[in-house]
Amino acid sequence: MSRYVGEELDLFALAHRWKDRLTREIAPYLEAPVLEVGAGLGATTAALRHSVAGAWTALEPDPLLARRLADRQDLDCAVWAGDLAEIPPQERFRTVLYVDVLEHIADDRAELATAFARPELGGRLIVLAPAHQWLYSPFDRAVGHHRRYHRAHLLSLAPVGALLERVRYLDACGLLLNLGNRLVVRQRVPTPAQIRFWDRFLVPLSRWIDPLLSYRAGRSLLVIWRKSDRG
Repeated sequence: MSRYVGEELDLFALAHRWKDRLTREIAPYLEAPVLEVGAGLGATTAALRHSVAGAWTALEPDPLLARRLADRQDLDCAVWAGDLAEIPPQERFRTVLYVDVLEHIADDRAELATAFARPELGGRLIVLAPAHQWLYSPFDRAVGHHRRYHRAHLLSLAPVGALLERVRYLDACGLLLNLGNRLVVRQRVPTPAQIRFWDRFLVPLSRWIDPLLSYRAGRSLLVIWRKSDRG
C-alpha cells in the first residue's frame, strides 16, 4: 500500500473532452478482461469502461483512493487495493492499462516487466504517460512524477516478447501550455479555470493538429504493445 501525494485527480476528472479523446485513441485496442493499474478516482475507468464488454479490474495502491473508487456506484468493475503483487498469479488479462501512472513508479522497467506477465498471449499492454523530460516542472514534482518520457526512452522499456503496435504523441496544444508552465508560470497545481480552458479549447484543437504533425509532438505519449503469440 502507498499514499498518493498528488492533489490534481479531482481537477483532471473534470476534463471530459480529454477523456473522450483518450477513449477514441485507446478503446479500439481494449479487450476484456482488463486490468487498469493505478485507477485513482476512476475517471479513466468511467471513460473507457463502456467501450468493452467483460470483466474490468481497477487496481489502486492508495487505500483511501481505493475506498473512494469502491464506493462509486457508476462503475461496473472489481476494485483491488494494492499493487500488482495483490492480484492472484493465476489471474490473466487481455489488456493491462497504465494511464498517467508509470511516471509515478521509481523502477518503471521492472514494473512493465511484471505487468507484461499478466496479459494472455496476443494480449496488450497500453501505456499513456506525460511526454518530454524537458517539460518537467514544479507540477510534475508536486504530484510525484519521477520523470517524463521521450519516445525512445519509453520504447526502450519494452518487455521481452512485446511487439510494438502503436506509438504516438497526443495533445500538441497542451504541450505549449505545459511549456508555459515550465518556463514562466512554474505552478505546482493548475487552477480549475486553467483545466477548463485546456479541456474546452486546446484539447479539441489538438485533435485536428496532431494528425497534421503526424503525432510527433504532444504533452502525452501513448504506446501500445502486443504480447507475441509465440510467447
